[in-house]
Amino acid sequence: MAKVGIVGTTSWGTTLAILLGRSGHDVTLWARTDADADLLRTTGRNDRFLPGVDFPDGLKVTADTSEAFGRAELVLQAVPSSSVTENARRIASYVSHDAIIISATKGIDEATGQRMSQLFGTGLGRNDVGALSGPNLALEIAEGKPATTTVAHANQSAAATVQRILNSSVFRVYTSTDLIGIELGGALKNVITIGAGFIDGHGLGNNSKAAFVTRGLAEITRLGVAMGAKSETFAGLSGMGDLITSCYSGLSRNRFVGEELAKGLSAAEIVATMDQVAEGIKTTHAAVNVAESLGVDMPIARVTMAVLDGELDAKSA
Repeated sequence: MAKVGIVGTTSWGTTLAILLGRSGHDVTLWARTDADADLLRTTGRNDRFLPGVDFPDGLKVTADTSEAFGRAELVLQAVPSSSVTENARRIASYVSHDAIIISATKGIDEATGQRMSQLFGTGLGRNDVGALSGPNLALEIAEGKPATTTVAHANQSAAATVQRILNSSVFRVYTSTDLIGIELGGALKNVITIGAGFIDGHGLGNNSKAAFVTRGLAEITRLGVAMGAKSETFAGLSGMGDLITSCYSGLSRNRFVGEELAKGLSAAEIVATMDQVAEGIKTTHAAVNVAESLGVDMPIARVTMAVLDGELDAKSA
């Protein structure tokens, strides 16, 4: 059994901890403060993000950085994109040089255009961070429903090790060496999901939604290839698979944003009502910036950004 440290008591970070704990691994979930850790230990679950899902026996929660990462063979980070750098710096001196590092956050940094593995690696002082991405709605997985994902790493052996650790009877893990494509598929689908949510919220029908999702996939593939990804990656779990799940599930936070836009609310008003982060809002801006710098046409992303910025009303868009 592996020793695993997880950064982030988010819905996804907690779900990964539960998944690993159920498989018998020595997993520690790292909380930001002693108070947060005490609450999770006392209740035996994360009622804020995964109400009613009990922690398995053996899952440890701590705010002690050394305890969480000092002996970890695998470190998984699943925090909002806005706090990736801060968290990386906080744990950097405690993580072993031999540990495999995997980022499970889906986004692109608006300021630098970096993918999350790059951003986390910069904070850690490492250039060998992999990524985990796929159609992974946290609550469904925490409830024990079957799901799949893809782990990408430049080192095939490292990817295979993570695959072995995460695989279970209900969670099938595939591997890839296309780190860029796997990360961008998971990040960019959130941009398209916002528009899909608007289509549902405004009752525009399944034909228009199918067309929108299909053209959205073509658009994010164009940008991905321009950034160095393989086009076929976007036909896989982290591309089409994740896009379908997000665009059609009521559990998707980014789809919720689109539905609320259809009601006439502004992006700021929508965010103020949410307890979790809809990464698609920031990723839309980042994607447009990168696309413009590379000369890639992304009409859906451009129009979505105009709506989010209040420059265009959603119905006209």
